Amino acid sequence: MNDSFGDFNATQTAPTGAASNQKGEGIVPLVVKQIVDAPEGNIEMFGMQYGMACVVAIVRNIETSSTKITYTLEDHSGRIDAHYWLEEGDALKAPEVMLNNYVKVYGTTRSQAGQKTLMVFKLLPVLDPNELCTHLLEVLNARYRAEDYQNKGGSGAVASSGSIADFTASQSSAIVSGLDPKQQAVFQAIKSNVSEEGISRKELKAKFSHISDSELTNILDFMISEGHIYSSIDADHFICTM
Repeated sequence: MNDSFGDFNATQTAPTGAASNQKGEGIVPLVVKQIVDAPEGNIEMFGMQYGMACVVAIVRNIETSSTKITYTLEDHSGRIDAHYWLEEGDALKAPEVMLNNYVKVYGTTRSQAGQKTLMVFKLLPVLDPNELCTHLLEVLNARYRAEDYQNKGGSGAVASSGSIADFTASQSSAIVSGLDPKQQAVFQAIKSNVSEEGISRKELKAKFSHISDSELTNILDFMISEGHIYSSIDADHFICTM
């Protein structure tokens, strides 16, 4: 099974030229080997560039220092270190994860001393074993749909927001086309808010008075579970993952 994912060559360095200077968008689901084997540069899959990767793996080791927490992650394809950087006073806000348990990690890729690492943006414990199967299916889906996009004429340029919405996996914060109209409206309101603490539930209720409190809660819970948004200073303030 290792080789089946490792042979994808899904992440490649952006070609020299204008495209390589453009920033990728959205989130792409990957296995560890795809990240480890990828050359330097933006996360790229068949000409489509992404800003962030999503990995589901087991936590094999945790090392804590005053500035960061390093998690050693392992899936069926390999191992990688993931760094969660701490700001002063943030130690108590560190993700609650346990050794030998599965987690879902969103982050950007970096190289340190010749080794690939993940810079953790968000780390969540996996509570349902079906998430592992779902992730692997999404890795396959993202790979084949990106290849299909290239075969149909999508060149090596950076994908537009619409292309990402069509071809990245369902966790991508850019996939507004995967949301129903109400979810999309709430998502855009959260995304357009530029305050440090994010938009409050109270503000969202005022913006969408036609949406009941229970329905708004369901929309927010759904987008959090899908990785589109996350809560910030408390459970009633939200920031987009883009």
